[in-house]
Amino acid sequence: MAEGPEDATMEDFPAEIGEYLACFDSSVTSVNDVVQKLISASKSEQKLDPLEQAKLDLMSVYALNSLFWAYLVTQGINPKDHGIKHELERIRKSMNRVKEISDKKKAARLDKEAASRFLRNAMWDAEEYKNKNKASAEHPNKTKQRKLN
Repeated sequence: MAEGPEDATMEDFPAEIGEYLACFDSSVTSVNDVVQKLISASKSEQKLDPLEQAKLDLMSVYALNSLFWAYLVTQGINPKDHGIKHELERIRKSMNRVKEISDKKKAARLDKEAASRFLRNAMWDAEEYKNKNKASAEHPNKTKQRKLN
Protein backbone atom coordinates (compact mmCIF):
# COMPACT_ATOMS: atom_id res chain seq x y z
CA MET A 1 0.00 0.00 0.00
CA ALA A 2 1.49 3.35 -1.11
CA GLU A 3 1.76 6.26 1.24
CA GLY A 4 -0.31 9.35 0.40
CA PRO A 5 1.06 12.88 0.69
CA GLU A 6 -0.66 13.37 4.06
CA ASP A 7 1.06 10.26 5.46
CA ALA A 8 4.55 11.64 4.76
CA THR A 9 6.70 12.61 7.72
CA MET A 10 9.47 15.17 8.02
CA GLU A 11 12.03 12.40 7.59
CA ASP A 12 10.71 11.79 4.05
CA PHE A 13 11.90 15.22 2.91
CA PRO A 14 15.43 16.53 2.46
CA ALA A 15 16.83 18.22 5.58
CA GLU A 16 17.27 21.54 3.73
CA ILE A 17 13.52 22.05 3.35
CA GLY A 18 12.37 20.60 6.68
CA GLU A 19 12.44 23.97 8.44
CA TYR A 20 10.59 25.63 5.55
CA LEU A 21 7.91 22.93 5.66
CA ALA A 22 7.48 23.38 9.40
CA CYS A 23 7.03 27.16 8.93
CA PHE A 24 4.63 26.54 6.06
CA ASP A 25 2.59 24.12 8.16
CA SER A 26 2.44 26.66 10.99
CA SER A 27 1.34 29.39 8.56
CA VAL A 28 -1.37 27.21 7.04
CA THR A 29 -2.68 26.43 10.53
CA SER A 30 -2.76 30.15 11.39
CA VAL A 31 -4.57 30.98 8.15
CA ASN A 32 -7.06 28.20 8.81
CA ASP A 33 -7.79 29.61 12.28
CA VAL A 34 -8.38 33.12 10.91
CA VAL A 35 -10.64 31.84 8.12
CA GLN A 36 -12.68 29.83 10.62
CA LYS A 37 -13.12 32.96 12.78
CA LEU A 38 -14.25 34.95 9.74
CA ILE A 39 -16.73 32.29 8.72
CA SER A 40 -18.14 31.82 12.21
CA ALA A 41 -18.61 35.54 12.97
CA SER A 42 -22.10 36.65 12.01
CA LYS A 43 -22.56 40.05 10.40
CA SER A 44 -25.05 41.14 13.06
CA GLU A 45 -22.43 40.66 15.79
CA GLN A 46 -19.87 42.88 14.04
CA LYS A 47 -21.92 46.13 14.18
CA LEU A 48 -19.94 47.92 11.46
CA ASP A 49 -21.10 50.84 9.35
CA PRO A 50 -21.67 50.01 5.66
CA LEU A 51 -18.31 51.41 4.52
CA GLU A 52 -16.37 49.42 7.11
CA GLN A 53 -18.43 46.31 6.29
CA ALA A 54 -17.58 46.72 2.59
CA LYS A 55 -13.88 47.03 3.46
CA LEU A 56 -14.03 43.87 5.58
CA ASP A 57 -15.91 41.91 2.93
CA LEU A 58 -13.53 42.96 0.15
CA MET A 59 -10.48 42.17 2.25
CA SER A 60 -11.90 38.74 3.11
CA VAL A 61 -12.75 37.91 -0.49
CA TYR A 62 -9.36 39.13 -1.69
CA ALA A 63 -7.56 37.01 0.91
CA LEU A 64 -9.54 33.89 0.04
CA ASN A 65 -8.98 34.38 -3.68
CA SER A 66 -5.27 34.91 -3.03
CA LEU A 67 -5.20 31.63 -1.15
CA PHE A 68 -6.92 29.96 -4.10
CA TRP A 69 -4.24 31.49 -6.36
CA ALA A 70 -1.57 29.89 -4.17
CA TYR A 71 -3.47 26.59 -4.27
CA LEU A 72 -3.52 26.67 -8.08
CA VAL A 73 0.24 27.25 -8.12
CA THR A 74 0.78 24.24 -5.83
CA GLN A 75 -1.29 22.13 -8.21
CA GLY A 76 0.85 23.15 -11.17
CA ILE A 77 -1.88 25.28 -12.78
CA ASN A 78 -0.88 28.69 -14.12
CA PRO A 79 -3.23 31.10 -12.30
CA LYS A 80 -2.65 33.77 -14.95
CA ASP A 81 -4.57 31.58 -17.39
CA HIS A 82 -7.33 30.92 -14.85
CA GLY A 83 -10.40 33.07 -14.12
CA ILE A 84 -9.02 33.85 -10.66
CA LYS A 85 -6.81 36.56 -12.15
CA HIS A 86 -9.84 38.47 -13.45
CA GLU A 87 -11.64 38.00 -10.14
CA LEU A 88 -8.69 39.43 -8.21
CA GLU A 89 -8.56 42.42 -10.59
CA ARG A 90 -12.30 43.01 -10.12
CA ILE A 91 -11.90 42.92 -6.34
CA ARG A 92 -8.91 45.27 -6.52
CA LYS A 93 -11.00 47.78 -8.53
CA SER A 94 -13.77 47.55 -5.94
CA MET A 95 -11.24 48.13 -3.17
CA ASN A 96 -10.04 51.26 -4.98
CA ARG A 97 -13.64 52.54 -5.26
CA VAL A 98 -14.20 52.00 -1.55
CA LYS A 99 -10.91 53.81 -0.83
CA GLU A 100 -12.06 56.79 -2.96
CA ILE A 101 -15.36 56.92 -1.07
CA SER A 102 -13.51 56.74 2.23
CA ASP A 103 -11.15 59.54 1.15
CA LYS A 104 -14.09 61.74 0.10
CA LYS A 105 -15.67 61.17 3.49
CA LYS A 106 -12.47 62.33 5.22
CA ALA A 107 -11.99 65.37 2.96
CA ALA A 108 -12.41 68.81 4.49
CA ARG A 109 -15.72 70.53 3.89
CA LEU A 110 -16.06 74.25 3.20
CA ASP A 111 -18.02 76.32 5.71
CA LYS A 112 -19.35 79.04 3.40
CA GLU A 113 -20.33 81.45 6.16
CA ALA A 114 -16.91 81.22 7.82
CA ALA A 115 -15.19 81.65 4.46
CA SER A 116 -17.21 84.78 3.65
CA ARG A 117 -16.41 86.29 7.09
CA PHE A 118 -12.75 85.46 6.57
CA LEU A 119 -12.69 87.12 3.13
CA ARG A 120 -14.65 90.15 4.31
CA ASN A 121 -12.21 90.74 7.16
CA ALA A 122 -9.19 89.95 4.99
CA MET A 123 -10.20 92.64 2.51
CA TRP A 124 -9.87 95.35 5.09
CA ASP A 125 -9.75 98.83 3.58
CA ALA A 126 -7.39 101.28 5.30
CA GLU A 127 -9.11 104.37 3.82
CA GLU A 128 -12.50 103.26 5.10
CA TYR A 129 -10.96 102.67 8.54
CA LYS A 130 -9.44 106.20 8.56
CA ASN A 131 -12.79 107.73 7.58
CA LYS A 132 -14.57 105.88 10.38
CA ASN A 133 -11.96 107.00 12.90
CA LYS A 134 -12.33 110.65 11.79
CA ALA A 135 -16.11 110.44 12.12
CA SER A 136 -15.91 108.93 15.60
CA ALA A 137 -13.35 111.54 16.67
CA GLU A 138 -15.63 114.36 15.49
CA HIS A 139 -18.68 112.87 17.23
CA PRO A 140 -17.41 110.97 20.29
CA ASN A 141 -20.93 110.39 21.66
CA LYS A 142 -22.10 108.70 18.47
CA THR A 143 -20.12 105.51 18.61
CA LYS A 144 -21.63 102.57 16.86
CA GLN A 145 -22.36 99.47 18.85
CA ARG A 146 -21.17 96.24 17.31
CA LYS A 147 -23.76 93.61 16.78
CA LEU A 148 -22.61 90.31 18.24
CA ASN A 149 -23.87 87.12 16.72
